[in-house]
Amino acid sequence: MLAITIRSLPTPAIVFLAVIACLPPTSASAAERSVEDDERSNFDPRVQHRTYTFADADNAEIPYALFIPSTYDATKKSPLLVTLHGLGRQYDWVMRYHGLLDMAERDGFIVVTPLGYTRRGWYGSHDNGEEGERSEQDVMNVFELVRKQFNVDENRTYLWGHSMGGAGTYHLARKYPDLWAALAVAAPAPPKDEETLNETLKAIAGIPILVLQGDQDGLVSLSRQWVAKMKEMGMQHLYVELPGGDHSLFISQNEEMMSKIFSFFDIVRKMKPATE
Repeated sequence: MLAITIRSLPTPAIVFLAVIACLPPTSASAAERSVEDDERSNFDPRVQHRTYTFADADNAEIPYALFIPSTYDATKKSPLLVTLHGLGRQYDWVMRYHGLLDMAERDGFIVVTPLGYTRRGWYGSHDNGEEGERSEQDVMNVFELVRKQFNVDENRTYLWGHSMGGAGTYHLARKYPDLWAALAVAAPAPPKDEETLNETLKAIAGIPILVLQGDQDGLVSLSRQWVAKMKEMGMQHLYVELPGGDHSLFISQNEEMMSKIFSFFDIVRKMKPATE
């Protein structure tokens, strides 16, 4: 394990503990969508706001946000970054994180941010019934839409998320380990039971992962537990714990931390299958 501390960055004036992220998901009976689920928060002209028809969810029109770098060339393969938002956030919220779009433009990344069916769906990572199942399926639906429309490099397809999105990253990597070249999680909020930890890491043991965490976040002990298990298993992982870092601003308003995600993904890719 490589642990990095960053002491040159200022501690946020207000520390946001991960109280909401630590709460259990809503009742399994709550699979209904609301108008608020489709709200947008990002009006950057570089962000495309799209919808598709979710046939298995009563033909609901589900939004997602997409960024295509200006250098995109359909004759060449481009890296894809699937990004999962935190609990209660709008589907395009993460594209507001400091530096994310600029770095995606610089490095030629396509970025897509699915909703996850509702803003509190947990992407299937917690036992919240139909809402969770549809949340997971929404991500995979959008993933397939993007792969079909654009020339995506299957050896450079990445998944990352913040808080609830970190839990979703662990879960979707566990279910679909062959899809991802590498993973990143920021202040992840996975279930706290050891069975989930052990089974998840067993499934993703071959995928390099970056874990970002603030040491003033209520979830720091949970991240340390997961990282300790990664070390024990000999997984390829990088752990960055920010002194004074909270649950939210340490990544959403910290360009230096965001750059670590792009730097990590820029050097990690799948090994191409050997030619016969």
